[in-house]
Amino acid sequence: MNHYRIAIVDDDPNIRQIVEAYLQKEGYATIALETAEQAMTLWKTTPPHLWILDIMLPGMNGYEFCRSIREKTETPIIMISAKDEEVDKILGLELGSDDYLTKPFSPRELVARVNRAIRRAEQMAQYDKTERPAKTELTLQNLDLQLDAENRFVFWMGTEIAVTHKEFLILRLLEGNPNRAFSRDELLTLVWGDDYFGSDRVVDDLIRRIRKKMTGLPIETVWGYGYRLRVAEEKRSL
Repeated sequence: MNHYRIAIVDDDPNIRQIVEAYLQKEGYATIALETAEQAMTLWKTTPPHLWILDIMLPGMNGYEFCRSIREKTETPIIMISAKDEEVDKILGLELGSDDYLTKPFSPRELVARVNRAIRRAEQMAQYDKTERPAKTELTLQNLDLQLDAENRFVFWMGTEIAVTHKEFLILRLLEGNPNRAFSRDELLTLVWGDDYFGSDRVVDDLIRRIRKKMTGLPIETVWGYGYRLRVAEEKRSL
């Protein structure tokens, strides 16, 4: 029995029952919820390790819930929906979901995707511990950005900024390689894992969130390629 807890948020009791049965057979602990409001309460008290989230819910819909929690957490989210239009899938991924399944779906396929998302989260947690020394606190030349990897603190212009796990990873990559352009594919591999198969639009969404939190941070878009942290070089007197 593994220690991971999965929350299933769907107003269809049959789907909740089937998904719970398959996940429990795989060894996961589960909790089933009918509304996004119930899910929001769970997130604030005892958040799960992964969400399986229906889009069409009474009250707050899945898109709204995803948007609300994604600003503060990178817990994996797999969206499920009867909507099979490409625009719906893109919207879900842009809002921060990690995967998208169209109803009706195979419960075995859902379990496989849950396993993949959990492995990816484990890999990223390990990467976060080993990629660089545990404690770094750097101020770049002409850039008032400070990172403390051990304690997970980010300071911009002297103010502490609350960031999610993936936001911190992106900032650490860019800060550690000033003026280097990273492609979207590189960022997907380094931050989401090499088995990520969703849209690269999640990179754009993450950068947008960082820019919103840290106004003036010189993350530069390299059109048609990716992003870099633009840092002015120190001028030397002749």
